[in-house]
Amino acid sequence: MTTLFKASDIGKNYDPRIAEFEAAGKKAGLKPAASDTKRSILVIVDNQRDFVHTDGALSVPGAVGDVTRLIGWIYKNAGHITSIAASLDTHTEMMIFHPMWWKNMDSGDHPGPFTPITLADIKAGKWVALKDPIWSVQYVDQLEKAAKKNLMIWPYHCLVNADGTQLVQALHEASAYNSAARGATPEFLVKGVVPQVEHYGIFAPEVPYPKNPNASLNTQVLDMIAQYERIYVAGEAKSHCVLETMKQMLTYFANQPDVIKKINFMVDCTSSVAQPAIDFETLAKDELAKMEAKGVVMVTSQDTVK
Repeated sequence: MTTLFKASDIGKNYDPRIAEFEAAGKKAGLKPAASDTKRSILVIVDNQRDFVHTDGALSVPGAVGDVTRLIGWIYKNAGHITSIAASLDTHTEMMIFHPMWWKNMDSGDHPGPFTPITLADIKAGKWVALKDPIWSVQYVDQLEKAAKKNLMIWPYHCLVNADGTQLVQALHEASAYNSAARGATPEFLVKGVVPQVEHYGIFAPEVPYPKNPNASLNTQVLDMIAQYERIYVAGEAKSHCVLETMKQMLTYFANQPDVIKKINFMVDCTSSVAQPAIDFETLAKDELAKMEAKGVVMVTSQDTVK
């Protein structure tokens, strides 16, 4: 582990010291990733400032500790991590899950954060979509039928050109270190740019939007990940973007049990959204237990890549 890394840096706002960590990586004396006979990829879901920092727009309780443990694991296993792929949730103010999209025509108010938008409410005239109204109703309907969930209004978060969208600085530094040490190019996967859909999981939106190719299943990335002998998954939040990423992987690889058995879920490097009315943590644990029964391996940051 490089002496440049300080756990106390996590949660602070500063410009990532990319050049310094790249220089340290080059001096580490690790073998190049291209020589790995057993290749490993770390898939990081949305470890961005708005989700991790305590002052982030949608801060996840426990996320600072999650990222601290994940970074320690990266440095400890740098010689065996072939690739790192990190998703970046990226939005504008006008998204179907942001307050600006919807309005109560009686009061003129927009829905506040953590307000569920139901089809019944829309039919009753409680909420009206100010943009793409026909699709918006179809979307809420399909979401309730197919995904078995309501549209949730979230605080404005991960906005384009805002600090909250950036990868946590110390994690960005760790990625730069690993890239330089192993001679491997990290993958950054931008998601959530289509206003008409939610895009929790890395690989697909909650409901496909036929008018935009960015709102369909990304089979290219899934097929790329399947080529690795070990797949590690961590990030925020366990109850939403991480869980949906896992579901998408298991659905896509349903007929490839050998791929599912290569997936390692890092249980102590992810936490759930806190919401008083919904026990997201229990719901996430129940889903992960089902995944474990299908072959997913549960690991912690204390486990080493072998």
